[in-house]
Amino acid sequence: MSSARSDAVADRIRTALTDPLATLEMDVEAVELTPAGKRRVLRIAVDKDGGVTLDDVAEATNVVSDVLDADDVMGEQPYTLEVTSRGVDRPLTLPRHWRRNRTRLVKVTLVEGDPLLGRIVDSTDTSVTLRVGDDTREVAFDEIAKALVQIEFNRPEGPA
Repeated sequence: MSSARSDAVADRIRTALTDPLATLEMDVEAVELTPAGKRRVLRIAVDKDGGVTLDDVAEATNVVSDVLDADDVMGEQPYTLEVTSRGVDRPLTLPRHWRRNRTRLVKVTLVEGDPLLGRIVDSTDTSVTLRVGDDTREVAFDEIAKALVQIEFNRPEGPA
């Protein structure tokens, strides 16, 4: 399957899943369709406020399966379905990502200037407030080139 065709199929799947998963208060974060021998692997990443539990993934898997069974978007070629949470390795790109990761430590690469390592204090639809050392700094999303949550094994409890 060509990359353009694969992208078109992924876009169609995303569109078909958006409303059914919204009834579970979930967002479609990513749709990836990759070849795997004679089969394909369809990976759907979902997220929601408060995080995604294993029960949420199971419920989302049932919804995704039902939608795909009712639609011919995947065609006749066999595929393996994987439904997962968004994961911490995906960049923060939308305001909801920042909101859902409040109090988390993030590494922010700015369009201009030195990178920042800070904890998310708050966010709006246009900016994020980070605690960088003893200071707080508001950064507009359009000033951010890339941002990733940092894994912490001893994450502090309480407010940022």
